[in-house]
Amino acid sequence: MLASTEHALLRRIAHEQATCRAPSLVAAVVRDGEIAWSGSRGRVGGDRPGTDTQYRLGSITKTLVATAVMRLRDEGLLDLNDPLEKHVPGTSFGTATVAQLLSHTSGLTSESPGLWWERTPGADWDALVGSLAEGATKHRPGAKFHYSNVGYGVLGELVSRHRGKGWLSVLEEEILGPLGMTRTTPHPVGAHAEGFAVHPFADVLLPEPSPDAGAMAPAGQLWSTATDLGRWTAFLGGHGGGVLAPETIEQMRTMVTVDDTDVWTTGFGLGLMLVRYRGRRLAGHTGSMPGFLAVTLVDPAAQTGALVLANSTSGVGITQLCLDLITMTDELEPRLPAEWEPTPVDPALLALTGLWHWGPTPYHLRVQGDGLLLLAPVEGAGRSSRFRATGRDTYVGLDGYYSGETLQVGRDADGVATHLDLATFIFTRTPYDPAAPVPGGVESWR
Repeated sequence: MLASTEHALLRRIAHEQATCRAPSLVAAVVRDGEIAWSGSRGRVGGDRPGTDTQYRLGSITKTLVATAVMRLRDEGLLDLNDPLEKHVPGTSFGTATVAQLLSHTSGLTSESPGLWWERTPGADWDALVGSLAEGATKHRPGAKFHYSNVGYGVLGELVSRHRGKGWLSVLEEEILGPLGMTRTTPHPVGAHAEGFAVHPFADVLLPEPSPDAGAMAPAGQLWSTATDLGRWTAFLGGHGGGVLAPETIEQMRTMVTVDDTDVWTTGFGLGLMLVRYRGRRLAGHTGSMPGFLAVTLVDPAAQTGALVLANSTSGVGITQLCLDLITMTDELEPRLPAEWEPTPVDPALLALTGLWHWGPTPYHLRVQGDGLLLLAPVEGAGRSSRFRATGRDTYVGLDGYYSGETLQVGRDADGVATHLDLATFIFTRTPYDPAAPVPGGVESWR
């Protein structure tokens, strides 16, 4: 990056570390799948922390567990609409679906019963599920967003039962290893920051504990570095590395529910936190454990993301800091648009393009550079969607109002396309073509 950009980013994290009194802080910007800048402030053991210094990830751990679940889905071993009982029988909350557990809409209690799980040694699965025998469900499954750490302890057990090994071994073999995240571990190894609470009224520190969380560990156990988290940020932006197909990552980034505890700027997909900020749609997750704060967010459209790791229980505005690093990067060094190049198009597909009408409303059908069809109103806002071919003259909607719906091309005896049937809505070359199916014109215009 330009020296002026690097200085601006460094000044931003320096201001955060100083004013929020973080013992140490490491941050990085990820662009096009690679770390483009990193910086740090404060001290770890007397030295400046670096991109190989481990911090605790907290709930960012959930995004890796969710990825393991989505791999099971992609292999056909489960369906997101399956009830938990089908895969982990014998719980008192087995009617909740896999998708509801992933998106925090299962209704499960937020925390495990007993002592605060983040500061005390955790028990095994049998003890956890036994403690949830009564009163575990606080809301009707699917009724609303209710963040549940317990839900991810449950998903960790689901992964373990399908793979026949511990959830952590699954992550190491199927996700961390393939992505080269060799410094992401359940406990600190090598250079790492100690977790601290900062006194609210004095500049003194209290060391925080970091016990093993047992069956609750899938909710927030992992430690990692800026280098590894940079790889994970790139993954969430769509660089799947063979771990997940880009289409699956995109599905994880699709909004399922909105966090209505505050202004509606945050929601959740399948294991991912989603943030809307200044016209951007970002995906990632925050994390907090006693002594640590972490965040990773990426704008898949711009392919710019950022991450922040700090060893402070509270006080650092990590989410806003992360958003500022992304925004500053794209404002100070805006990327150039990709050069336009002509792309060959099947003549049969080209013949479908142009002007169509839904009743009296004109639409344009275009072929995009990626081979997808885009159907959108000629003027103003309205229902628009992209479509991917699924067969001869059949297409499926990928987004917008017609997501998942089928578009069928209707042809006459000569093979000429006469209309488009989109979820019973008929599009014709002229408004209300009387030769087309309902709602074709039944009278002449007057």
